[in-house]
Order: sequence, then C-alpha cells, then structure tokens
Amino acid sequence: MHDALDTAGTVDEGKRQEAGRWDDGLIARRAAGRPAPAGGDAPATGPEDDDALPVLGGAYGGALRTRLDALHELVGLSRTRVESEVLAEAGRVLDEAAARQRLSARHTVVAIAGATGSGKSTLFNALAGVPVSETGLRRPTTAAPLALAWSEGAAGLLDRLGIPGRLRRRPLAGGAGDSDLQGLVLIDLPDHDSAVTAHRDQVDRLLGLVDAVIWVVDPEKYADAALHERYLRPLAGHAEVTFVVLNQIDRLGTEAADLVLDDLRRLLDEDGVALGEHGEPGATVLSLSALTGEGVPELRELLGRFVQDRTAPERRLAADVDAAAAKLRPVYVADGRPGLGERSRDEFADRLALAVGAHAAGEAAERVWRRNAIRACGTPWLRLYRWYERIRAHGSGTDPRLEAPAEDELTARQRVEQAVRTVSDEASRGLPGPWAQAVREAAARGADGLPEALDELTATMGDPAARPPRPAWWPAAVLAQVVMTLLQFLGALWLVGQIVGVLQPGLLAPVLVMVAGIVGGPLVEWACAAAVRGPARRYGQEAERTLREAVAACGRARVLDPIAAELMRYREVREQFVTASGATRVASRIAGGGRGRLGPTRTGAGRR
Repeated sequence: MHDALDTAGTVDEGKRQEAGRWDDGLIARRAAGRPAPAGGDAPATGPEDDDALPVLGGAYGGALRTRLDALHELVGLSRTRVESEVLAEAGRVLDEAAARQRLSARHTVVAIAGATGSGKSTLFNALAGVPVSETGLRRPTTAAPLALAWSEGAAGLLDRLGIPGRLRRRPLAGGAGDSDLQGLVLIDLPDHDSAVTAHRDQVDRLLGLVDAVIWVVDPEKYADAALHERYLRPLAGHAEVTFVVLNQIDRLGTEAADLVLDDLRRLLDEDGVALGEHGEPGATVLSLSALTGEGVPELRELLGRFVQDRTAPERRLAADVDAAAAKLRPVYVADGRPGLGERSRDEFADRLALAVGAHAAGEAAERVWRRNAIRACGTPWLRLYRWYERIRAHGSGTDPRLEAPAEDELTARQRVEQAVRTVSDEASRGLPGPWAQAVREAAARGADGLPEALDELTATMGDPAARPPRPAWWPAAVLAQVVMTLLQFLGALWLVGQIVGVLQPGLLAPVLVMVAGIVGGPLVEWACAAAVRGPARRYGQEAERTLREAVAACGRARVLDPIAAELMRYREVREQFVTASGATRVASRIAGGGRGRLGPTRTGAGRR
C-alpha cells in the first residue's frame, strides 16, 4: 500500500540480493521440514489444527507466483536501465512477498482504521467480546496499535508488524462465533488523522503490511477529503481486501442511514473503489452500530468467511503487484511498435555508403575502365594528343577528376554522425524514456570511432579504380589498332616511294591503304568504346556494391547490433511487465468461480 519498510523487509533485501531470487530459496525450505522459530510461531494444539495447512507459509502458487517471478525478472533486467527510485516500490513488494511467505498461512491480519471519534476502538471491543481497546472522549484515544489474535501461532506476524508483547490480546473465550474467527488477527490502529505525527506514521507503516483493512467511518466524517484522497483513492486497487463500515447508525434514523450509506457508496465509486455488489469481487460496504451491537453479527459472519477462505494474503499481494505495475507502466509501455525495420536499416547503410563515397568510387571505377579501354584501343595520335592536353592544362599526368576535395574528410565524418543520429532517433521513437536513452547511448558508443573504422576499411579494400581488369579481347583490339597504324605507315611509304621514283606511280592503291588505316583506327576505337560500356558499368556497380556491403557490415556491427540488443532487452522486460501486470489474473478469477467473494454489502440487519 504505502512505501513503509520494516526491519524484516530490510533484511529480506540483503538476502534476496545474495540469493539472486526474490524468495531466497524459501520454496525449498517449507515449514513441513522446518521447526518453528522461537518467536512463538509454533503449531497450535487443538482440533482446529488438524487440517493440511502448515503453520508457516508455503510457496505462492498459480498466477500470483508467475507474476512475482515476472516482477523479479523485470527488476533484474532493468537495474542498469531504470533508476533505482523507480524500481523501489517493485522491490518493496518482492521483499514483502518473501517476508509474508515465511510467516503463518493460517492467519489473516486485518487492521481496523479510522478517524478520530469514528468508533473503531468500540468496534474492536465489540468483535473481541470483551473491552480490550481503550475508548473515551480523550483524543486521540488509541496511541499505539493493539493486536487481538483468535488463535496461537501469530507471533511471527505480530513481530513483523512491530507490535510488542504487552499490546497483544486474546478475545473472550467461548462462544460459537469464535470458531468462525479462528486465524483472525485484528489490529486496532491509531487514528489516521491524529494530531500526533508518530500516530499517522504508524498507520501508514502498518497499512503496508496487513492483509486487509476495515475502514470505520461515522455519519459526520464519511466524506472527509483526507480519508478519500490519502487512503481510499490511492488504495482503490485493494478493494477485494477492503471493508468500509459506516458506524454509529444508532444516531440516525432508518431512512437517513440508508441515504448516508448510498452517498458513501457514491464517494467510493468516485474514488475508483470497486464495490462487491451483485456477486462481483470488490470492497464490502455495510452499516452498523458498534455501541448497540446492531449489524456487528453480520460483520463477524463476513469476517469469518473472509478469514476461513485464507486467500487474503495472496489477494493483498496481488493488489500490491497491480499497484507496483501501474507505477511502472510509463517505464515499460511504448507508443506504437518501436524498433528498426528493413527500410531504416537500408537507409542507414545508404547514408554510410554516401559518407564513404561508394557511389562515387563505383563511378570512378567505371570511368577508369572506359578510359583504359580507350587508351589501349585508341589511335596513337589521339592518345598523344590527350596526353599533351593534360600536361598543358595541369602540368602533370594525374587525372584531377580522381582527386578528392580537401573538405571531403570532414564532410564524410559529419555524414556518418548524422546517419547514426538518424537511426538512433528512429529506433528510440515511441520508447519509454529510460529505454530510448539506452538505445541512444548504445548508438553513440558505436558511433565513437566509426569514421576511423570506415576509413581503415576503405583503405584495406583499396581503390577499385586503381586496378581495373583487362578483358580478354583487349589484345585483339590492340592488334587491330596496330594493324591500322601500320596501314597508315605503309600507305605513306608507298606514296613516298612513288614520289622519289623508287616505285611505279599509281596513287589509288597507296591512298586506299592509307585511308583504310586512318579511318579504321577511329572505327576500332569507337567499337572498343561501345563494347566496353557494359562491362565498365558492371565493374563500377560491383565495386560500389562491394564497398557498400563492407560499410554496411561495419555499421551493423558497431551501431545496429547494439541497438538491436537494447530493443531485444526492452521486448524481454515488456513481456515480463505484461505478465507481472496481471494479464492472467482475469482468467484465474473466472476459473475460480468467484471464490473468496465477500457476499452482500447492503445495510446490516434491522436497518431494512
């Protein structure tokens, strides 16, 4: 209920951390094989102790155990991602579950709480059948919690509550009604609105430890804002272990009592407290007069059924798990379906490829292939002319188109950083704050050194434009170009021989040979350029694809895989949260057929 922790809870935390499980191996140390502690939790003697239940608590079973295990896993998986203050309530619930599990499963601890003058001590005495708690006009009357146990074996529970032996009582012996209340431990709490701060602190602490609560209100203070805002509204999820009793109806008439009770139900409904009406599980609401005894037998009967059901500790703990899960919901429930799709991964790879210039490298490889083909298969005169143009324009034989601008390195680093930021934002979009931050931190760790790794990768792979392969048909093209050049020389020499008179005159034959060489050279060069276009394009695409895949693998290992690991951890804790939040609880209620419901909640007998 509240964040109050006792000494036992503190010790349990240390044991739980050492053992690594929330129950500290308690299942293996059930009471069947363990002697009772010296504190007084010894088996009670008598006919009522012949049942199969051990004096000490056994393991929680069914859906509750599943939820507790899930909550434990949830806390363990979240310690490095979620602040300890956020997990404190869940840790407290696990500690209290372990502490309550070790104690008596035969007893149900019910606290009577109320405001000053509501008559809770009078009701306490009426249920006991003997004046046990002090009543009177002095306020506050109850200064310390007083315990009333209907059977032996509750010492451990009372030690956990911090109630000393001098404040422990037994009800009046005898009476048929006492047999129905065997196992009940009733606690009279100080006033929750006491002027003494220590009294209010005790109320808050004990409300976090008891199995059920009877809230006693009177016709004057039943609508008190302090009661509804501080207790009933925050504890609305504990309706199944809550009784709300309108006391002092002897001061009202029948009609007035019914009107006040209906108004009380309305206020509880506004507080979100489910009312156990029409057979539905929820809070029990009834009216009585502790002073005159009117309606007290009905309350005793309801308490008897409630105690004999022996499910109050588990129902209280299930409500505590519900409350802890509700507080954790903003930490684990995301908007939409967070994660990285194939499109985001491909876009990240594209951005890295752009940063390292994979496309530019492919284009450069394609240009180099085509240029080498033209050089190898071109006419000597055209190659000589192009070489001369490069020398004249730049003073060297280096192709300026292959030189990277000086600012490209800085631009590439910025592009890599931008790519990482973009993919981390996409992966963390919709995630709860701690997990979104964990994703961004994982991406940032991967981005550290990624530009250098990409530079080293590209250097290792080498420049594809520096080593283009030579097709098998290039020698034939070169030979054809040599033949065309020889024809030009042959035709020229033939003409010169005719001019000097060495050969017989005849212009047609040498001119045709020379023209064939002059025209054939460019034709061979053009044919080679056309033939090399397809292979050059494929070579450039292959160079781009190889570099892109290498860069994508580097980015995946350094950035995407850590992000995916964080998202996988989030999915794991999300699954544990769904289990801990009680997804199976509704099914268990239906299967239980309404077991443990508290029955009718109308006014007590005599008021209708």
